[in-house]
Amino acid sequence: MDTAILPSTFLLTLLLSVGLFFFIRASTKDRIEIAQLVSEQDEAALMSQLKEYFRSRSYRVAAVDREQNQVTFEGNVRPSWFLAIFLTLLAATGIVCLSLVVSLLFPSLSTLVLAMVLLSPLSGLFYWKKSGRLEKVSLKVETTQSEQTSSSKITVAAHRDELSELQRTLQLKPGK
Repeated sequence: MDTAILPSTFLLTLLLSVGLFFFIRASTKDRIEIAQLVSEQDEAALMSQLKEYFRSRSYRVAAVDREQNQVTFEGNVRPSWFLAIFLTLLAATGIVCLSLVVSLLFPSLSTLVLAMVLLSPLSGLFYWKKSGRLEKVSLKVETTQSEQTSSSKITVAAHRDELSELQRTLQLKPGK
């Protein structure tokens, strides 16, 4: 092989490995967002629906602030088996690719570098340990009056997936 091809391939593979490392690390990152949602229901009916929704999703009421009309729910988030296995396979593939390039550059290290594939389950374990955590959802319900109808405005701070599921399940509209 041409001598310029191997170092450039090694550099590109090393850059891809760095990207894979940060991808695995980002898999456990909190993705908390704040959203304002609007419902046509009155505050009391909406609050009971919200409590039932969060109870069905295995959340429990952690704190209630009646003065600000704010409720905080807590629930344990379980890690995904699929994502743990997927990250392990990605890490194994990345390590095999890096090992092949390193073994071409340094043939004496080929067995040692290829044995690094045995470290790939650590990525799944890292995800499993970091993503199983206690998650909080904070929501505040306010009544808004217009000329013809009254509606409720909900300000929710939660994981972005939880927000989209809440909006879809309770048929809430995005607020302004």
